[in-house]
Amino acid sequence: MSQRFRAIQRILGVIIVLSSLTKLPPGFLALAWGEKGTPGVFFGSFLASALVGFFLWLPVRSVNYDLRLRDGFLIVTLTWVFASLVSALPFVHGPPNLSYTDAIFEATSGLTTTGATVITGLDALPPSVLFYRQLLQFLGGMGIVILAVAILPMLKIGGTQLFRAESTGPTKDTKLTPRIAETAKALWAVYFGLTILCAGSFWVAGMGLFDAIGHAMSTVSTGGFSTHDAGFAHWDSGLLEWIAIVFMMLGGINFGLHFVAWRRASLSVYGTDSELRAFLRITVGISLVVGLSLWVAGTYQGFGESLRTATFQVVSIITTTGFVMPGFDQWPGALPFIVVTIGVIGGCSGSTVGGLKVARVVMVVRQGYREIKQLVHPKAQFLVKMGGRRVSESVVLSVSGFIAIWMLCFMVMVIGFNATGLDLASAYGAAVAMLANSGPGLGSTAYTFAGAGDAAVWLGTVGMVLGRLEVFSVLVLLTPQFWRE
Repeated sequence: MSQRFRAIQRILGVIIVLSSLTKLPPGFLALAWGEKGTPGVFFGSFLASALVGFFLWLPVRSVNYDLRLRDGFLIVTLTWVFASLVSALPFVHGPPNLSYTDAIFEATSGLTTTGATVITGLDALPPSVLFYRQLLQFLGGMGIVILAVAILPMLKIGGTQLFRAESTGPTKDTKLTPRIAETAKALWAVYFGLTILCAGSFWVAGMGLFDAIGHAMSTVSTGGFSTHDAGFAHWDSGLLEWIAIVFMMLGGINFGLHFVAWRRASLSVYGTDSELRAFLRITVGISLVVGLSLWVAGTYQGFGESLRTATFQVVSIITTTGFVMPGFDQWPGALPFIVVTIGVIGGCSGSTVGGLKVARVVMVVRQGYREIKQLVHPKAQFLVKMGGRRVSESVVLSVSGFIAIWMLCFMVMVIGFNATGLDLASAYGAAVAMLANSGPGLGSTAYTFAGAGDAAVWLGTVGMVLGRLEVFSVLVLLTPQFWRE
């Protein structure tokens, strides 16, 4: 085995050991709450996965090799695969006693913050299992890889290549602090602070402490798992829904902006970001259209309830959080289709959301408009601008290429889901939900994948990883050039 692959094995061993630690908090909580059976499940899963990681790391612990960018793509992809595999263990050996196929789907959905589920009867599950699901989303929100970037330097493993491969959006090379590990720690500090603030808000507004902490973990991470089958409808509280809307939006904003705003103690930085302004315009516009449509159709009582319900569902989907209001798939006309489809747009670059990202969508729309103007004035020179500054042709081409490949993967997934037996509407909703990491789909996949069949569940698992790593990071592994020394 070459030094390159031995170094990759070393890093994966460390990351699997880190992933195994996620079983300890719910294990200790299960002991404290006096649950029967579940403590052994969590501690046994911890021991099994920690030993796998340790024995991967042990024979190559002294390897010294400088990682290249392409190594980062392989490590990041394998990290999500292995983390999902070991995180599935508690779902198999304890409540809800899923098949390994369903357990991997559930764990992958948590870590990729997709929010889709194959579990029904959440209210009957032990609290430790519910906490474990929320914890997976909390860790996946900022990315297990970025967490590793903050820790790996202690083991003399450079993390820059991992960070570049994991970061989302067209501005992935921007650093907030001089050292990449410091950047990762800064992002985690902001992320953790927002989660604490969200939990406190939920608690003050009427949630119990356990539910408040659990929903804060899945709201700021834009994950969408709930501790109740009915989700936020369990409380029937407009105040809780508006709090969730605020923190879902905060999770959908570039965390670099949050960091700068916190460091400067000023909100002015938010007003200078063109992507954020576009994100707010899109979200407010669609929420108003959906809210007015629900009001005119008489789906809810009064305009206020219609607007609140519409805003909650629109924000939940465009931030790819995935909380659902019961009955949203029965809304009149094309509203369910519109709401599910906006998950393709996603939120801002550098946030916890999935989807294409607003910056890319705005850029490709402006590029299309430039082409139209070019047809009218062939000799004129038109520029694509973002935030008042010219975007280089290489970035425009890169974004256009990304969206083309993303849409190709999307079409393949729609066909694939349809081939597994899902009707066309359900297949379309499932493809959006998986590739955009948005959670709810349409038809039979609107609320759960429990009845989708093993083939659709495996395809969905692949789709979630593809979407979380923005397709290129995975597809580059399929090229012969990648594997040449």
